[in-house]
Amino acid sequence: MIMKCISCHKNLLSEDDFTKFSCPSCGGEEILRCANCRVKGVLYQCTKCDFEGP
Repeated sequence: MIMKCISCHKNLLSEDDFTKFSCPSCGGEEILRCANCRVKGVLYQCTKCDFEGP
């Protein structure tokens, strides 16, 4: 499985500090975010329900 940040598409396999959670709206997609995008509040969008979050 390729683990990439949903916002910047950075490969997360070699990262220590990333987060993984289900979409807060539909729960149907696993969201992966790198530490940099989390800290900067970069937007992400669920591909199943189009929910947008910081």
